[in-house]
Amino acid sequence: MLELILIDDLLFALVGIEGRYISIKRVHGKADVVSFQVDASMDLALQELAKRIFPLCGSYLLIDEFVESRSQFKHGLVNHAFAAALRAFLLDYQAMVAQLEHQFRLRRLSIQGLWFYCQVLLCLICCRARWIYEGVIDDPYGEFFIAENKSLQKESLTQDYDAKYWRQRYSLKKDIPSFLANIAGTILTTGKYLNVMRECGYNVQVPVSENSKLMTFGSNHQYLECVKAAYEFASGELLSLIKEKYDLIGKLRSIKHYLLLDQGDFLVHFMDIAREELLKKHDEISVEKLQSLLDLALRTTAAAADPCHEDLTCCVERASVLKGLSRLKDLDIKNVSHSNDLEEPISITGLETFSLSYKIQWPLSIVISRKALTKYQLIFRFLFHCKHVERQLCGAWQMHQGVRALNSHGTAISRSSLLCRSMLRFINSLLHYLTFEVLEPNWHVMHGRLQTAKSIDEVIQHHDFFLDKCLKECLLLLPELIQKVEKLKSLCLQYAAATQWLISSSIDIPKLDEQSDGSFGSGKLKSKNPSQVQKVMTRNSAVTDSILKFEREFNAELQTLRPILSSSSQAEPYLTHLAQWILGVGNDQ
Repeated sequence: MLELILIDDLLFALVGIEGRYISIKRVHGKADVVSFQVDASMDLALQELAKRIFPLCGSYLLIDEFVESRSQFKHGLVNHAFAAALRAFLLDYQAMVAQLEHQFRLRRLSIQGLWFYCQVLLCLICCRARWIYEGVIDDPYGEFFIAENKSLQKESLTQDYDAKYWRQRYSLKKDIPSFLANIAGTILTTGKYLNVMRECGYNVQVPVSENSKLMTFGSNHQYLECVKAAYEFASGELLSLIKEKYDLIGKLRSIKHYLLLDQGDFLVHFMDIAREELLKKHDEISVEKLQSLLDLALRTTAAAADPCHEDLTCCVERASVLKGLSRLKDLDIKNVSHSNDLEEPISITGLETFSLSYKIQWPLSIVISRKALTKYQLIFRFLFHCKHVERQLCGAWQMHQGVRALNSHGTAISRSSLLCRSMLRFINSLLHYLTFEVLEPNWHVMHGRLQTAKSIDEVIQHHDFFLDKCLKECLLLLPELIQKVEKLKSLCLQYAAATQWLISSSIDIPKLDEQSDGSFGSGKLKSKNPSQVQKVMTRNSAVTDSILKFEREFNAELQTLRPILSSSSQAEPYLTHLAQWILGVGNDQ
């Protein structure tokens, strides 16, 4: 009962009239100071709520008195015009009070509801309701609590590594009304989702019934339900649009095929036909030629059946993978200071700098942004170079198999064959770990999470988590480990090149660039002069010393890698299997 009486008094106070429990006091000698007071016998909680509304009551009274006094003839035309503008404002205010009184007579207004509707920003929220129902901001004077940065365009998502568009195109201002503090983020997100659909050409509006309109005066908690309903609608509609019409999962699966080497036949063909171009220095490579060769490889392999293969492009970076990683400051790279001291190879070729890219259109660029694509590319470049090392070692191994007919037991040939087998085991173990221990299981986890995601922000979160986890588990965020791996790969390449030259210089075999399929052949290699080969490989001390040197260096690098990998696997359990495989390499030598 007391609450109803107080509400009635407050409605009178809002237009400058005293009530039964609310009185108006003026400070003597200060005409512009008005004080509203509530009877001390009133419940303390009700007193506090009433006191929150008093500043509005006092402001109305002072403005009304100002308008009356400045409307007099003696104050001139400027004051008359100003007073007329204020009077129009007061009429809107009085209309609001009348609406509140009407709701009170219908018993639909509580004192908490009165407090809510008396907030200074209430009218602003009502006239800005287009944001939460349509995703549009009409705020020429910057009064809304959501700021719009028009300089950020959606096209920047495919170019800006920091992806500022999604985070900063629309953002909350600092001064958020306290009664909106808990739902301001939801209001922001709801409008963002609707705005994305508008940018896609869909004029989507949140269905609004008479009882759920934000402007309708009702219970004090009704606006929370309105915001929640608008958010759920906008989130569901945008998620459905991106998943179904724009086929997000299909696009991610296509990227997995190419950038994570899930579909490898096109890559084998491409590496064969592009070998000559990839062996050039990175600044001498023709990207246009590589692109034409990539298109040819895509058209002549199973990739031709993929409707997304035309979105695949190639590029040549300026630095190695390790240098590229050290420049990405947002990545959680362990001991990042060491990664800045990486030594760049004296002369890097296309094999170290080649990368694939992907054309991503709006609105998929919200999820697959420039940052996300860069992470995919870092993983691809690491895998691509590992594949290159494997191919070179396979070539060396095939050459060793070709001279098995010779009596090479106990010679440098047999010693070299054992070393080659150990190197192959190392690179194969690494590739198996990367593919089947990291990429595949993490992909399946992400795929499952995307199926159950409730909003586009959840999709972005799951996708980003997948990429960061893959980068970490692929060793790319562990500089100490990755540098050891790169050193071992470099030794493998040097060894493969030296061994191929030694054997091919004495045996009649077709050169690598003369093979139509890029392989080294699987048959036995025929020697022009078997005794000459035996002489070259066993009696030439320089050859023997060279093989032994590679063996010592490879084993030494393995020995230094093992304790690092063993200790790392204790802190990072995902390295356990890799540690077991690497620890077994070299035991057969």
